[in-house]
Amino acid sequence: MLENRYYTHSINTPLGELTAIADETHLHLLAFSDSTKLDTQKKKLFRGTSPKLIQKANQPILMIQHELNLYFSKNLTIFTTPIQLTGTNFQKKSWQALINIPYGKTQSYLDEAKAIGNKKAFRAVANANGANPLVIIVPCHRIINHNGKLGGYSAGIKRKEWLLDHESIRMQNDATLHDKNLNEETP
Repeated sequence: MLENRYYTHSINTPLGELTAIADETHLHLLAFSDSTKLDTQKKKLFRGTSPKLIQKANQPILMIQHELNLYFSKNLTIFTTPIQLTGTNFQKKSWQALINIPYGKTQSYLDEAKAIGNKKAFRAVANANGANPLVIIVPCHRIINHNGKLGGYSAGIKRKEWLLDHESIRMQNDATLHDKNLNEETP
């Protein structure tokens, strides 16, 4: 069995503590510490290896911690921390489709299924979203039901509501500033 070195660190956020796990170069896991899926996600990440888990924030963890602080203070809309997605090919395609949803926007499960080229796979993308190992930065909170209702969220519907409100407030403030600047420039 291969021995891999991983680093883990807790990150405090307005929505609760996150557990981050990274290797030397990439973030592999970002999950709410109270998640019932955290142990399962760790087992999936470490499958086939004998991990050495070091309780320390390394470069990828420090980077995501900084970016999360910026995100929660409404000063960041796109994450650039290097990530490594661990899952099936279908899951990775689904998660990549999530990453492509712009900040402040939502899509339906059907939209996500269409984005990966299989409009009949909306239930399968919902399952893939539920297994998302990188909350917030792979934004499964931006997926809602086709009828406009929130749908599920593995970290809890209250957190999903908060994240959507947080992002829409940012978009509304940007639009207000843009309108104000246009009005000030108009003679």
